[in-house]
Order: sequence, then structure tokens, then C-alpha cells
Amino acid sequence: MPYNRTQKGGVDMNIRDDRRALHQIPELDRNLPETFAYLNGVLSGLNCRVFSPVTGSLCAFFDFGKPESITFRADADALPIAEKTGADYASRHVGCMHACGHDGHMAILLELARRLSEKRSLPHNVLLVFQSAEETTGGAKDICESGVFAEYNVRAIFGLHLWPGLEAGVIASRKQELMARSSEVTVDIYGKSAHIAKAAEGVDALMAAVEFYQKAMEMERKLSDSVFRLLKFGKFQSGTVRNALSAHTHMEGSLRAFQDGVFDGLAAGLADIGRAVEETYGCTVKLHLSDGYPAVMNPPALYDRVQKAVPFRELESPSMTAEDFSWYQKSLPGLFFFLGLGDVPALHTDTFDFDEAILLKGADFFEKLAETEL
Repeated sequence: MPYNRTQKGGVDMNIRDDRRALHQIPELDRNLPETFAYLNGVLSGLNCRVFSPVTGSLCAFFDFGKPESITFRADADALPIAEKTGADYASRHVGCMHACGHDGHMAILLELARRLSEKRSLPHNVLLVFQSAEETTGGAKDICESGVFAEYNVRAIFGLHLWPGLEAGVIASRKQELMARSSEVTVDIYGKSAHIAKAAEGVDALMAAVEFYQKAMEMERKLSDSVFRLLKFGKFQSGTVRNALSAHTHMEGSLRAFQDGVFDGLAAGLADIGRAVEETYGCTVKLHLSDGYPAVMNPPALYDRVQKAVPFRELESPSMTAEDFSWYQKSLPGLFFFLGLGDVPALHTDTFDFDEAILLKGADFFEKLAETEL
């Protein structure tokens, strides 16, 4: 059934209204009842099958009678941030905000769904996936393990992220490395406190931590500049008073890389440094690295086919941020893109907002992909 693609001021009213409605009802992790109720309300009126392969997800399948399908994904969860935009469509859920653009991602897919519902023929079927928990524990992995991609014979998956700082309306990506594998690094060093006048009777956890930090930075700097990676510490706490040796130092940081060999090498190096510091100072070093998300790596063959059929801008360097879209790429070929927002507040800030007219660029790009024989 045709829908009313009403425009006002150059903005499609459907996509604007979807984004603003979703922006007002941000929800966290896998608990998204209002969000999925809104999505279902739109999708149930279209020519598609709506279902949930796992808790915290919603899918819409558009059947064009073809043996294979392609998939488009949008993340649906928000962040525990108190909004300060002052917009008349600001969050109605206190302390919760769509500060990462997921409301825009969903609005793009809803617009794509409306367009797909009008079509009579495509070179493949189309599966739309709305997932939870991108900001927390990786809801993408649950969907991959559900078997839904095998059930619908999905041959490729596509996704995008709204991107401040990139020219407004520009679709961009790069071959291979796009977003990093990430891990939170926690280091606890335990020594023995003693009055500084009797320092020889103690074990200085602060001095041991300084050496750990310096050795870690030295290790990371030895890698070639051509290797994209990051090892930084943002938190360093030690001791209780000025005139006693510290008995405990706590450090928190992040390790990010793209190739597993680089990541594993740096992780092993941190463990080696910990053992060396223990031997030198007589302290105990506890090192923990979280699992994090794999790297978002765009496969060259699919990248080249899409670039030829639906051109987009090529980025010179990747982002060191992380995204659980990488789990999809572990299951099937997939490409991830950035959609530029121009000069707007940064993601994950309480004033993040953008011009909804830009979302049409994402919907247009996805529609062209849906129409392309891949």
C-alpha cells in the first residue's frame, strides 16, 4: 500500500517523526518495550513478516520470492545520559538518552521498510534487523547465534552509524579496518605499606605501577606507525597519605587494535611486563582484559562490488571506537558505513542532536543497495 511521503522544509515527515518519537522513549540494554512497540506498530502495517528471533530483537522480512536475502541492521538501545538539548522532542525517560544516534538508525530502517513495502520486485529478499544491547553486551552476537541468517539464506549484511565531524550527508567507509577491536584493561598492583622513614620495610606499589605504565607505553610505541592500535590508561589511583608507601595501585585503560595478532601481542606483552614488575619489586600484579567486541573489518571483495554499484567516499584511516556490528561480520560478509552529520556535538554527549534531513541520505543509500544485484 503506498504511503504518504510528505515533506516539509526538505525533510521527509515520516523519517523525522519516527526519529523524534523514538528519541523521546530511549531505553537501555535489552529492555526496550516501548521502542519495540513503536517499531512493531510501523512494521505491522507494511507488506512484511514481523518476528523476533531472540529476546531483545525485532526483524521484518520482505519476501520477493528469491532464493537469497540481504540484511540491513539498526541498533535500538540508548545510553544512561541525562539529556540537555532542550529540544521539544527530548527524552521523556529521566536519565536516559539516545545520545549515539540509534534513534536515527532505526528511523532510516523504518523509511527503508516503507519503500520496500511498495516494491514488487528486487534481486533478493530483504531482512531488516533491529537489535538491542549494542552499547552494553553485544546484542548482535545473540542474533547471529539464533540461526536467523541461515533460515533466510542471507548472503550479506549492511549497517551504518551517524558520524559527527564527517561532512553532512556523506556516506563513507574503508576497506578492511574501520572500527577497532576493544578491551578494557584493569591493572591492580599490591605491595606493602610502610612509613616513608622506614621505606625499606615496605613494597612500593606506586613505584611498581609507574614502571608498569612506562614499560607498557614503551612496548606500544615500538610498533610501526602503519599499524593501527591504541594502548592508553585514563585512570591511575594509588596510596592513601603522603608519608606512607602505597600498598595498592589501581589502573584502568583501553587496548584497541584491528588484527588479532597485534591485539594478542600487546595483551601478552602486558602480561610479561606484569611478571617482570613482580620480580623486580616483590609485589603482586593482577591484570584483567575484558572480552570486548571484535574489529569491524570490511571484506575487500564485497567492498569493491558495492563501491562500483553504489559509490561512497573512501576514508583514509579507521576509527579507534568499537561496534558490535563486528559480530555479524564473523557470521557472514558485511559492510559498515558512516553517515556524516557535519559539525554537531559529539556522540555520547548530553547535547547530541542532528538535522533529520540527513537521515534521508542513509535511506536512499540503503534503498540503492537493496535494488543492486550483489
